[in-house]
Amino acid sequence: LQRLVELSGGSDARMVIIPTASQLDTAGQRTRDVFRELGVSGIDIVDLETRADCERPEILETLRTATGVFFTGGNQLRLATTIGGTSAAKVLRSGNASGVHIAGTSAGAAFVCEHMIAIGKSGGTPKRGMASLSPGLGLTNRVIVDQHFRERDRLGRLLTALAYNPFATGVGVDEDTAAFIGPDDVIEVFGSGGLTIVDPSELEFSSMADTNMGAAVGLVGVKLHILLAGDKYDLNSRQAYPIGDANHP
Repeated sequence: LQRLVELSGGSDARMVIIPTASQLDTAGQRTRDVFRELGVSGIDIVDLETRADCERPEILETLRTATGVFFTGGNQLRLATTIGGTSAAKVLRSGNASGVHIAGTSAGAAFVCEHMIAIGKSGGTPKRGMASLSPGLGLTNRVIVDQHFRERDRLGRLLTALAYNPFATGVGVDEDTAAFIGPDDVIEVFGSGGLTIVDPSELEFSSMADTNMGAAVGLVGVKLHILLAGDKYDLNSRQAYPIGDANHP
């Protein structure tokens, strides 16, 4: 969060918190308190409870003037069904394309991608039907993000999501860990946990199409990296760089 504040303008940042994913009334206030402790005074809580809220001119103006946006955790389907296809979504995408920093935790992290894991089951082995996808906010189509990754044993569902169409790179984010994707499409890792990168670009074989619902899926040729704080991953070249690597981007 300190890094997000620095990128968004430090003490001059205009931060917008969107607690739509949470069913807790205090989610926005708790996050606001954290940003205040980090030195931000310009903070707005924009609780988009309905799709009508996403069309209100005063809310759209608040989103347009933000230098940083943060989605709290909760249920990512609440984000997708409330915000998807609205003027608020368009403003957020346009802002991000112009340099506004948009981040999220848990459900908020899953939502920022074009392809979002909506629901899924735990487990290390991919199975047909283990993960269901829906459109997310659409800031990038290069990655599919899964969260609470190793804590909730979610390798199988991320592999399942990628096996449907092995185009994107899978990014599994542990708790107390963050992945910052720069304008150069390079991911940098922060925090105390790990980032699991699943690269299906060289997939040689998948049994997904011929597998029964609920049965295990065979995958050959998947590449996996475990990255820690300071490590980087280039989404264009699909190369991982440990901290201290002379070729580090």
